[in-house]
Amino acid sequence: QVQLVESGGGLVQAGGSLRLSCAASGRTFSSYIMGWFRQAPGKEREFVAAISWSGGNTWYADSVRGRFTISRDSAKNTVYLQMNSLKPEDTAVYYCAASSQTMNLALVGTYDYWGQGTQVTVSS
Repeated sequence: QVQLVESGGGLVQAGGSLRLSCAASGRTFSSYIMGWFRQAPGKEREFVAAISWSGGNTWYADSVRGRFTISRDSAKNTVYLQMNSLKPEDTAVYYCAASSQTMNLALVGTYDYWGQGTQVTVSS
């Protein structure tokens, strides 16, 4: 089992920045690919970003590439999502997830464990 706890969400104006954190506990953190997803009201959960075990490989949704940065600190069992140049359309609940698979990382079903989510609201 892996337990994931997100933090760092909040209310920010358009153009601002936030950094989300996801603290992991349980089974070996470094064995999992870590991802961030988001879900806006009335919409399906969508992929945001993912990072490999080593942190050497990252993947991003087109909508956030160049604005968001995913990173991980294995010593702290924590993964981060730095979000810059935020837009109102980034408003959503953001979820951290862990996957033991190496393919189809943009799919919700690929991930084995999920956090409870943290709300991000971007005002215009």
